[in-house]
Amino acid sequence: MSKNPICEMLGIKYPVFQGGMAWIADAELASAVSNAGGLGIIAAMNSNGEQLREQIRKAKKLTDKPFGVNLMLMSPYIEEAVDVVCEEGVHIVTTGAGNPARFMQKLINSNVKVVCVVASVALAVMVERMGASAVIAEGCESGGHVGDTTTMALVPQVVDAVNIPVIAAGGIADGRGMAASFMLGAKAIQMGTRFLTAKECNVHKNYKEKVLGAKDRDTIVTGKSLGHPVRALKNRMTREFIQKEQDPSTTPEELEAMGAGALRKAAIDGDVKYGSCMCGQIAGLVNSEGTCEEIITGICQEAYSLLGSL
Repeated sequence: MSKNPICEMLGIKYPVFQGGMAWIADAELASAVSNAGGLGIIAAMNSNGEQLREQIRKAKKLTDKPFGVNLMLMSPYIEEAVDVVCEEGVHIVTTGAGNPARFMQKLINSNVKVVCVVASVALAVMVERMGASAVIAEGCESGGHVGDTTTMALVPQVVDAVNIPVIAAGGIADGRGMAASFMLGAKAIQMGTRFLTAKECNVHKNYKEKVLGAKDRDTIVTGKSLGHPVRALKNRMTREFIQKEQDPSTTPEELEAMGAGALRKAAIDGDVKYGSCMCGQIAGLVNSEGTCEEIITGICQEAYSLLGSL
């Protein structure tokens, strides 16, 4: 693994990133992933500056391995989050849900390696020019906010378009997905849905059980009319949202109100009927719990066995 460019760049053992899932990716999950040899990520989306600082300092106590922070550019606390990352000496961030241009120079000047989530070749090329250290090419199979292009189609096009390492994300939960990603030219993978069922993940048990019980067609994308589509497990909330979204008399403000706080409702309160259980299409393949170490080493062993057989 020492020859893997992502592992060398970030000082990690395995080329596996944990997705920065809002309300879910806390210091405990991130440190467990990092201790297992991957790159754990703390989500900053739902945290103000001081809350994020607390999570970063907690992670520093739980691991001496590299970990990162996910900066959701649509967060109302984004300026605070960027300041805290720089002040606390976090050396790796992933960015998502927008263009990171206005923060790139500040982060780079603070010796932060910026890894941007992209859903298109154009954005990948743009962030490379801005100084991104790598990009995460995330296909529409993923959970949460999604683009339009599948992982299979997106990853090789991004690989061909940029000179920095590419991490594949979306629809990956086992060694076969990792091996396929490497064959497409990726140097690492990022997983979110698989880590929802990690034993160290503090998501509400109702949410975790809903993921474990999901089948291949149990997710749906809502919010396309608002310009920020979200993939989640089907439930009463998604059905009502789709009905409203298809009703021409429904205003964007009404739809925004329906979605406000829905992820927290599911992840923290355990309301899997009216909350948003963000989850990728690969959920049908995720049918067991495991420690972060078991998940990461198992996937890597399977992937390298498959790649070796080729």
